[in-house]
Amino acid sequence: MAYASHIINHSKRLRNVPKLLRYDHAVLVRWFSNGAQSSVCKREDVAKIRPLGYAPAERETVSKFVGSHPVSYCLSKKTLSRTVMRSGIPMGGVVYSRGLLCSQALSRRRFASDAGLPPCQEIGMPSLSPTMTEGNIARWLKKEGDKVSPGEVLCEVETDKATVEMECMEEGYLAKIIKGDGSKEIKVGEIIAITVEEEGDIAKFKDYSPPASDSGAPAAKDSAAPPPPKQEPVEQPASSPEPKTPKPTSSPSEDRIFASPLARKLAEEHKVPLSSIKGTGPDGHIVKADIEDYLASRGKEVSAPTPKTKDAKLAALDYVDIPHSQIRKVTASRLLFSKQTIPHYYLTVDTCVDKLMDLRSQLNSLQEASGGKRISVNDLVIKAAALALRKVPQCNSSWTDDYIRQYNNVNINVAVQTDNGLYVPVIRDADKKGLSSIAEEVKNLAQKAKENSLKPEDYEGGTFTVSNLGGPFGIKQFCAIINPPQSGILAVGSAEKRVIPGSGPDQFKFASFMSVTLSCDHRVIDGAIGAEWLKAFKGYIENPESMLL
Repeated sequence: MAYASHIINHSKRLRNVPKLLRYDHAVLVRWFSNGAQSSVCKREDVAKIRPLGYAPAERETVSKFVGSHPVSYCLSKKTLSRTVMRSGIPMGGVVYSRGLLCSQALSRRRFASDAGLPPCQEIGMPSLSPTMTEGNIARWLKKEGDKVSPGEVLCEVETDKATVEMECMEEGYLAKIIKGDGSKEIKVGEIIAITVEEEGDIAKFKDYSPPASDSGAPAAKDSAAPPPPKQEPVEQPASSPEPKTPKPTSSPSEDRIFASPLARKLAEEHKVPLSSIKGTGPDGHIVKADIEDYLASRGKEVSAPTPKTKDAKLAALDYVDIPHSQIRKVTASRLLFSKQTIPHYYLTVDTCVDKLMDLRSQLNSLQEASGGKRISVNDLVIKAAALALRKVPQCNSSWTDDYIRQYNNVNINVAVQTDNGLYVPVIRDADKKGLSSIAEEVKNLAQKAKENSLKPEDYEGGTFTVSNLGGPFGIKQFCAIINPPQSGILAVGSAEKRVIPGSGPDQFKFASFMSVTLSCDHRVIDGAIGAEWLKAFKGYIENPESMLL
């Protein structure tokens, strides 16, 4: 107890620890790596500690004690080991965990059980986005036995939206890779690797397999629960047996024979007496299968009808099954959720883009002279949409069960199609940025999306989405699905020349018009508000000089 007393007297915050050490069956310790800051022991951490030989009533008592007496301290590995061993308290089966503030990595300390393994750190699948529930390991950048330091990249994780690099949080050695390259559908928190502090401990984890996850603990407890007591049969008083009255049966010749029309037709074609067949259908009805079985037993072949032969030929199709990518599964889930839960309605307007195209030509001439990026029609559409959202802020909102959240930032998501799936990188504060900045950001983010290298900050936090199928694909008009939790998305079609009336009665002229459709969440955006937003957007498109003011 000398070491324990030395630790307890080390800090004034540990005055209540002597009371805690009176329980001979548990030592509740917060384990931190070198240089880490101390933190307050939480009730959740106590629930994760599983000592050996420890009665449930005692666990509850200690948990209540720690919950009402927060403890904060920091121990080295050697000091902790000596303290536990000299106190005569078993170490096997105790798990020491620590929650990371950034929630970018899941790791926990585990001390060796009966297998005699040294202390190690279990690295779990991190949650790298708010909607992530599982991920894939794209590839490991470190090998087993390599030394790792804080900030070094361990592996690349394919999340529900992008491929993100997972960094190491503590110094040590990568002892065991549980989930190798290409591992699919790994749940968040599931162990993917083991690290140790000493290089000599690497070989001891060669055949290591992780223990059952905490999620499986309740099931195990349920399965181990004692079965309910068997109910003893209650003896019924002896009584004289009632005479059983057999149901009247009649011969087939006296009763009507029930058969399906198809069975009767097949029986007539092959001259099969229905009275000689026992029905297997509902209530003893004779069905087609009974006739076929009877004919097969007599060695007769039932000729299949011609339509079946055609169906068999059509069924023999040549196809390839393409497995779902992570981004494809998440996109399908979110779009299905959007269509099933959001009351969509659509507003379409045609905008004249002649002045917009003239302004774009002038700006691109200046951009080429200065060596900047060319400005596309989509860049001008993004700018016009952002300014319209600033003018009609009701469309820059999202729905919750308790309130409508209206955003002060105008962050525009831009739909980008890649070989891996659909990505929506975000242009932050688009209403405050110039056209050249928007053009450069869109091109950089689109390139990162095609390379599957977007980071969470590149696509999270959008308040409105723009999807353009007109310029790249020539689609005249379409309706887009709202990207939740947003309440609006703008679908941009292609521009086409039309004949419009001129100033005189017999005069006409040509003009280019572009169709845009606004999809609105009717819970947030009423029809008049959506129309007001489209009016503001059309004004910026048809008078593009106003966007530069």
